[in-house]
Amino acid sequence: MFDFLKKEKIIAGKDYNRWKVPVASILIHMCIGSVYAWSIFNPALIKLEGVVASSANDWSLSEVVWIFSVAIVSLGISAALAGKWLERVGPRMVGVCAAITWGGGFIIGYFGIITHQLWLLYLGYGVIGGIGLGLGYVSPVSTLIRWFPDRRGMATGMAIMGFGGGAMIGGPLKRWLLSVYYKAPESLGAIADLNLQTVDGVRVVEMNNTIVEVVVQNSEAFIVGTGNTGIDGTFLTLGIGYFLIMTLASMFYRIPAEGCKPANFVEKKERRTNLITIKNVTVDNAMKTPQFYLLWIVLCMNVSAGIGVIGIAKTMITEIFGGSMPGIVDGAFASFYVVMISVFNMSGRFIWASASDYIGRKNTYYVFFILGIGLYLTIPYAAAAVSANPAVQYLVMFYGATMIIFTMYGGGFATIPAYLADIFGTKNVGAIHGRLLTAWSTAGIVGPLAITKLREFSVVDAMNKLAEKIDNATFIKAFGTGKENIERLIETNTVTIKSLMDIAPNGTIDPSATIYNTTMYTMAGLLVVGLIANYLVKSVDKKYQED
Repeated sequence: MFDFLKKEKIIAGKDYNRWKVPVASILIHMCIGSVYAWSIFNPALIKLEGVVASSANDWSLSEVVWIFSVAIVSLGISAALAGKWLERVGPRMVGVCAAITWGGGFIIGYFGIITHQLWLLYLGYGVIGGIGLGLGYVSPVSTLIRWFPDRRGMATGMAIMGFGGGAMIGGPLKRWLLSVYYKAPESLGAIADLNLQTVDGVRVVEMNNTIVEVVVQNSEAFIVGTGNTGIDGTFLTLGIGYFLIMTLASMFYRIPAEGCKPANFVEKKERRTNLITIKNVTVDNAMKTPQFYLLWIVLCMNVSAGIGVIGIAKTMITEIFGGSMPGIVDGAFASFYVVMISVFNMSGRFIWASASDYIGRKNTYYVFFILGIGLYLTIPYAAAAVSANPAVQYLVMFYGATMIIFTMYGGGFATIPAYLADIFGTKNVGAIHGRLLTAWSTAGIVGPLAITKLREFSVVDAMNKLAEKIDNATFIKAFGTGKENIERLIETNTVTIKSLMDIAPNGTIDPSATIYNTTMYTMAGLLVVGLIANYLVKSVDKKYQED
């Protein structure tokens, strides 16, 4: 029944136009690449019941951001396990399985949202959806390298370009769907007209002899649980849509016949270096070489430094610049920032991978690490400067630095398969690439863990320091309890940096802009490690090569 999915059924004829194959790859990768727009979901997920603000029972940012991490971990593990299977069954079979698991992951996540069961979101989007990410990611790589032996870098750039651009389409689509399904919560009016109470850190009001939880936004009280952020309908719609698109795109996969070469193909010897292996290395032998583990570190460090920022990009730019430039950096600006990340991520995959055909893979990674270190170090400077002087030049500096970083982040993904093909040969590159993507799994933990934990420590420290500047009477009037209960108030989202700034003495500097400074220094440190690993990469010993 499913014979049409098998490898032997999709071998192309001699006259087949190889440029048709990247179309299927890009479509599938753009569907799964929407994972990079995860940060658009964060505001809706952390205000699931409060809608306009987080309620006491809503999930925190540190809880939901790990869903993205689990998806990336599952991507790497499934890619590692699917590498050999891909070589055996072909890209069409793998692509269809990716459609089922990626689309199905959204649908399971939908049930997690409507039942407020966080574990279902982790299982659906994180684990099952992450498996779909891994299967969809590896499905075209080795195929396109075989179709384009004359341009390995360009081929892998095309194969992975769509993944970086997924958020370019997925971001606006997600925002639109959220707005379609959005429902505002019921308002009780101005808080000045209500008898608000604080019970165990939670803001409540009595209505018809019933205690009702409320959230406060712009001095107005809203009843918790009466609105809808639109995230449930968005997940269900995306799950169905992605399944259909990816299944259709998989039908266009073809593989070249054994020994098939492009017309007028000539092996370009002049681009060879002492790193390039003419013969092939098996998957098992590759795992015995130091080169595999050095390249694993290279990819892991490059990804770790960028993936944490991508996961909370919308939140980050809003917190750094929203308070200082409210007329410029608003919700729409932050959402467009996420889209631009996708644009630069996507373009970097093609541009850097293609450039590596001429300057070499190792030199390309030197650029990533050396330039990246400098750019990460400019971000704390821009953040500190804008908190003292809200000049647009610091926003431009931040924007430019991060966009260049994201081109190199995407370029790292697109260049690594060609790097592997140079080091280990082309025959087993799909399987070896799958194994190497466990570095992405590790980065999916390291990056978000670093950025969320460091941010969390910085935020709590900033709130405690702000509270010290506020007299206790003012604090009690605003929150219904004294500063001795600030830990509980922070835990229930009653106290935030914004709510403290509203009652802080005149002249108090908003610390929001600097809460990511430590994170940026840490990201620069990770790139230093990657730089050293890249320097140590040498050619593979002949004893590991096949005859």
